[in-house]
Amino acid sequence: MKIRPAWLAIAALLACLPGCDTASSDFASFTESFNPPTPSQAAQWALDMRDAENQRRGTLLLAGSDFGSESGYVRMYRLYIEENQDPLVRVAAIEALGRHGDADDAELIARQLKDKSVQVRVAAAKALQRIHNPKVTTALCSRLIDEGEESSVRIELAIALGQYPSDDAFQALAASLDARELGVNLAALDSLHLMTDQDFGLDRPLWLSWYASTRTPFSRRMQYLYPTYWREKGFWDHLIFWAPLRLEQPGVPVGMQEPEANIPRDPFGNVGDDKAPEAKGPTP
Repeated sequence: MKIRPAWLAIAALLACLPGCDTASSDFASFTESFNPPTPSQAAQWALDMRDAENQRRGTLLLAGSDFGSESGYVRMYRLYIEENQDPLVRVAAIEALGRHGDADDAELIARQLKDKSVQVRVAAAKALQRIHNPKVTTALCSRLIDEGEESSVRIELAIALGQYPSDDAFQALAASLDARELGVNLAALDSLHLMTDQDFGLDRPLWLSWYASTRTPFSRRMQYLYPTYWREKGFWDHLIFWAPLRLEQPGVPVGMQEPEANIPRDPFGNVGDDKAPEAKGPTP
């Protein structure tokens, strides 16, 4: 068989790229972009009761689609969360419900914080960043201060609590400043900063002293925005010009009022930036 020069050039290009696995994966994504799954196929996969992997893939595709909020699909997400035996399918359903559910769904998602699968618990904590319902504050606080919980879960819980300027949330976040994991410390600090517009670094006694001496600790709170994934455009993103990369922007959780004119919008800053917070005095 005669090999076309164009394919030889592509093969040579892939050989020059670092990491064969990464190159192969990127090339697979490139070729699959010519023939992405149709909405009908995504729905068929999501409803495939014989194949959990198809259910997971289909549910994720629905979660990221514009039509994923159709009532029938939302009922499916809830059903999978409650009854599906595969933890990865439940993870996909929790992510989907976090994107397309309503404030009442927060209670169903919060119950998943006790699931034996850490992946399910992480997904639940992340989903609760997108849905606002004060009824779940107690569940968030109790899991955050549980030192036996995985740090990956506690980080997401600390982020989620930033939308609830209340005494129990403040106390749980302040306690988390003394956690062994720096990621938990920084996530808690960010939420405390959002709630109060103050920054006492990781000094828990100073936070508690200020809180005890202040009658209105949350009067200067900033608008909570759920965090989203962001990255620079890569080589294939520029090459696949017919399917431009669209990254979701941080937003106001479902069930929370839109930002007031006098409340600044300030997404999280410390989480994941590898920088230690700079301790500052109280804002005058």
